[in-house]
Amino acid sequence: MEDNPEVGAFATGALHDLGHDVVLARNAAEALAQLDREHDTFDFVFSDVMMPGMNGIELAREIRRRRPSLPVVLTSGYSEILSREGAGEFTLLRKPYSIDSLSAAFPAPRNDTE
Repeated sequence: MEDNPEVGAFATGALHDLGHDVVLARNAAEALAQLDREHDTFDFVFSDVMMPGMNGIELAREIRRRRPSLPVVLTSGYSEILSREGAGEFTLLRKPYSIDSLSAAFPAPRNDTE
């Protein structure tokens, strides 16, 4: 989930280059609707923390409530909300992130045809 079009394009392109199928959501409501619609499709969620409406930490907690085994990785370049709410139970990837840091956080998917 990312509301900045440029950052969203970078993240989706990089994750796609790493072998992942990617669905971009611009807000929490859109992300949760997508997760509900395609329940078994997602292997992980990658979300910005600073979002309008429900922030990334709140989204991650709601995803954890609905799907406890679905990994959630958060990203942020700001520390204000993290110091107030903490990302403690979730992995945090600091912005600006690189393709290498995305690759470390999200290993390439297993190819079942090998």
